[in-house]
Amino acid sequence: MTVLSLVACAQDPAHQGPYAPGLAKSGPTVDPLIVAHRLMDAGEYELAHTAYSRAAVTQGMSPDILAGLGSANLALGRLGTAERLLRRAIESEEATPETWNNLGVVLVEQGNFAEAEQFFRRAYALDNGESDAIRDNLRLALAKIENSDYTDAEEQGYKVIRRGSSDYLIRKIP
Repeated sequence: MTVLSLVACAQDPAHQGPYAPGLAKSGPTVDPLIVAHRLMDAGEYELAHTAYSRAAVTQGMSPDILAGLGSANLALGRLGTAERLLRRAIESEEATPETWNNLGVVLVEQGNFAEAEQFFRRAYALDNGESDAIRDNLRLALAKIENSDYTDAEEQGYKVIRRGSSDYLIRKIP
């Protein structure tokens, strides 16, 4: 009997009713962009997409948010939406090599190898040739252009692999 009376005393007197209390209005909040990046790292792409959308409401559609939304859509297989968002992200001078690379990956997935090769070249140049993933993607795009008469069986021999928070690599399936 005394345990129940102690539990009742521990409740917030301002909170009334059977439902959980709402958001705490006081105290620091975590930047939704940081949350979104962490969710992408954790492989929670749908939740990351929601967090990027939440960040866009408070911070506007910055190149970082556009690239994040595009990368989340790429991971979710929404190639058309990913392409539109990543194209908007690279219009900015702040666009990272990973954004250019991810747009190239989208284009490879859609079969646009020549255009993808141009984006991989730009990403490789912006990265000063330091990324093995971008170099490998560029090589694959060049190989696909040279061997444009591949069969459907060969086309299915590749898949997109996520490396890092927003970096994708195209690999041959063993």
